[in-house]
Amino acid sequence: MPGLTTPREAGSEETKLTSSNERTIELGGRHVPVVVVLGVAALVAAWVAIVYFAEPWGASALPSGMDARCYWLPTLSDPYLHSNWLDQIAYPYSPAFLQLLEPLRLLPWQAFMGVWAAILMAAMWYLTGPRLVLLGLVFFGLMEIWGGNIELLVAVAIVLGFRWPATWSFVLLTKISPGVGLLWFAVRREWRSLAIAAGATAAVIAVSYVLMPDAWRTWPQVLADNVGKNGTWAAVPIPFAIRLPAAVVLVIWGARTNRRWTVPVSAMLALPALWYGGLSIMLATLPLLGARSWTGLRRVAARGRSELAIEIAAARRLGRRHTIERPLPRTD
Repeated sequence: MPGLTTPREAGSEETKLTSSNERTIELGGRHVPVVVVLGVAALVAAWVAIVYFAEPWGASALPSGMDARCYWLPTLSDPYLHSNWLDQIAYPYSPAFLQLLEPLRLLPWQAFMGVWAAILMAAMWYLTGPRLVLLGLVFFGLMEIWGGNIELLVAVAIVLGFRWPATWSFVLLTKISPGVGLLWFAVRREWRSLAIAAGATAAVIAVSYVLMPDAWRTWPQVLADNVGKNGTWAAVPIPFAIRLPAAVVLVIWGARTNRRWTVPVSAMLALPALWYGGLSIMLATLPLLGARSWTGLRRVAARGRSELAIEIAAARRLGRRHTIERPLPRTD
C-alpha cells in the first residue's frame, strides 16, 4: 500500500542498518546477535517453568495454564458445563474452537500445556521477530503465555487478516468483540475482504454445527449470560461500555488515514474483559509498523513524534486562523 513499508522490506532494511553495530556471538560458525541468543534462552527457560508449574494443577502459588485449562477440560458432549467466564475453568468460546483443539486436548494436561505454550511462543516470535523477543516477553507476552490465553493468536490472526481476511474467523469465533477491527475493510470499502472474512466464518460455523448442533444452540445463551461481566482484579478497570466506542473511533480514524497499527489496538480495547495479558495484542503493531529490531523501534518512534508534531502544528494554525477570522463584536 502507498506509504507503507511491508514487514519483509522493513526487516531487510533493518538487517543492513544493524548488522554492522550489534553485538554477536559465534555459534556453529555463524555470528548470531546477542539479543537473539538471550531471547531464545529466555523462551526456553520460560517454557520449562511453564511445564513444570502446570502439574499438579493448582498446587503452586503461581500455577501455569490458568486459562489454557479452560480449553483442555471441557468435553464435546457438554462444552458449556462451566461457562461463566469469571469461573476458574470457564469455557465461553464457540464450539468450533473446542473442535479445532480436540486432537491436542487428547494429550495429558502437562503435555498439552507444553505444546500449547510452544504454540503461543511461536505466535509471539512471529509478531516480534527474533530481535524483539525479549520485548515481547516483558510486554505482557510472558504473562499471556504463562496463563495460556489466546490473545497472541488473535494478534497473529489480525496481522495475517490484511492479506488473508479469512483469518478473522478465528477472532469472531472466540473473543468476538475484537472483530470491531473489520470496520477497517468497511470504512475503506474493501468489500471483497469483508465478504471473505464473513464467508469463512459462516463456512466454519456450518461445518461445526453439523457436528455439534446442540452446543451451537446453547452458545448464544452463554454469551448473553456473560454480558456485563467486566473481569476481576486481573483486568484493566475500564468498563467495556467505554472501551468499545473508543475502539470504534480509533479503527475508523486508522482506516481513513491508512494506519494499520490501529486495528490491533482497537481489537485490544474491544476485548470483552481486558485482562492484563490481553495488552499483548498490541505486539501486532510491530510487524504492521515494520519494526523488527531495536533500531526499527527507534525509527518508528521518531517517525511517530514527527507526525505528532505536524498534527499539533496544523491544529494550532487552524486555531489561529479561526481566531483571526472571527468577527469583532459590535460596539454601537
